[in-house]
Amino acid sequence: MAGMIPQTFIETLRDRIDLAEIIGQRIPLKKSGGNYKACCPFHDERTPSFNVRPDKGFYHCFGCGAHGDAIAFLQEYENQSFTEAVEALAAHLGLDVPYDQATRETMKRSQSLTGALEEATRFYRDSLRNHPWSSLARDYLVSRGVSDDMVERFALGFAPPEGDALAKRVTGETRSALLTVKALTERNGQVRDLFRNRLMFPIRNTRGRTIAFGGRTLGDDKAKYINSPESEVYHKSREIYGLYEARQASRQLESLLVVEGYMDVIALAQMGINNAVAASGTATNEESLQTLLRASHHLIFCFDGDTAGYRAADRAMENLLNMLEDGMHIQFLMLPEGEDPDSLVRTEGGETFGRRMETATPLSRMLFERQGEGLDLSLAEHRGELRSRIEPMLRRMPRSAIRDALWEELQRLTRRSPGGRGAGHGNNASHPQQAHPLQSGQPAMALDRDTLLALALYYEPPLAQEVQAVPEAASHYPSAHAFAQWIQEHGIENRSALLEEMAFSATGRERFAGLFNRIEHFPEHDLLLADARQMLGRARSRQQARQASEILAGRKPSELTDEERQELQRLRADRLRDTH
Repeated sequence: MAGMIPQTFIETLRDRIDLAEIIGQRIPLKKSGGNYKACCPFHDERTPSFNVRPDKGFYHCFGCGAHGDAIAFLQEYENQSFTEAVEALAAHLGLDVPYDQATRETMKRSQSLTGALEEATRFYRDSLRNHPWSSLARDYLVSRGVSDDMVERFALGFAPPEGDALAKRVTGETRSALLTVKALTERNGQVRDLFRNRLMFPIRNTRGRTIAFGGRTLGDDKAKYINSPESEVYHKSREIYGLYEARQASRQLESLLVVEGYMDVIALAQMGINNAVAASGTATNEESLQTLLRASHHLIFCFDGDTAGYRAADRAMENLLNMLEDGMHIQFLMLPEGEDPDSLVRTEGGETFGRRMETATPLSRMLFERQGEGLDLSLAEHRGELRSRIEPMLRRMPRSAIRDALWEELQRLTRRSPGGRGAGHGNNASHPQQAHPLQSGQPAMALDRDTLLALALYYEPPLAQEVQAVPEAASHYPSAHAFAQWIQEHGIENRSALLEEMAFSATGRERFAGLFNRIEHFPEHDLLLADARQMLGRARSRQQARQASEILAGRKPSELTDEERQELQRLRADRLRDTH
């Protein structure tokens, strides 16, 4: 829809809007010269690092890297779509968004359909409270331990068994719209309800509007669950059940726990795990995965620990590898056989289940465990088999540091064994690597970039100054950034001093004792430091490019002040130095 709004109108909004006013209505701002400061609304902090520059029309957080204009702020802070943010700003200025006629009609039709579905939601909710047969649904909810608060939070309802209860309640445009989305069906002149004698789960979009329903039978129907058919407003593979509710519980979703059922989501929420969601379609197809990754870059997939669950995990892994980028953190939580999230969290409680989530298996380890199942890597044939299974997956991955790390791990696992002739090239025979069978399920795990940078700081504490000099390190490498800050605060200049401080500082032990617990092999010192400096160089380069873009901000070089031109020259010189 963004493409339907003329760019000239968007630029007019950006020019006329008072950014400090828009942001100041939502968070407290403190004036600082010609700019404003605040504690960032997008991450937890005590010292203000969120800066608003009304003259330039943008905000920037030096803590987490959040950056954008008024449209971006409303999208992020109020969870609005681009179109909704534009409309909100236009309304603030008393302007009408100049949609073309076709777009206006499409929007009006969409609003009509979701409006009718909202009316159906109210009907089902009222039926759960007041319909004579609703005790079936209420008793079922009690038996599953669902509280009244959860019933309200997820807007649960009851579809009466008569078969035309909803059809009789609605008329006119609402009835027509419900026929369009197939919540009602018409045959031989009779209009009937799609959902009958079912517990109803409204499926809501990220703006909280009902776009479809899921219904669980309360009788002996062959289909335990049925969902609304696809429609103009409901595309099954893109919609995530519980995402709206998760965002209501926490504006900033640090992670999402992806489960398989509606009741799983509700049971977990009741036990204090508010970031659980379920895909309306198959959680492992690419469209669903893209929707999930847009909501959070840290996903924990929770599957039953049976054959079907592991197959689903394999499908998710294969599709995720095709879109995996640096900064994404994917884990897999395989439950004990015979358990699902609903039953397990009620048995052991939210705190214990939360600990399971913390120790979920990273994608890198899961990949080698699953593909290496049944292989003995002391045998050349089995090392070749592992390579033949994993290489095609890695070749489809986008170029990234995590892809390089997975290649390195594959090389390590399949290089020559003592006294043998390995399949890998360039292995040093004087430093043979003992291969281990994967049947133990404990292959060495490739380092993530955050841990790699933290390990480089352990080897070379003076590197902390370079880490602190790159603001975006705080969001991209949070553990390493915190470690670097601690090193600088304590004036640590060498590894001996670092070890001594770690040994005698209770605070240091508490914060960083587990930083390297999951490392199973240490890279060579020189290569590690080279990688770390390359990472910091790329981060500095991105930072310099962003600063240059902010200075230009759509202006011609002739419009810049002498001070701004000098700053641009400095940034370009720094970028050239970093690339050589």
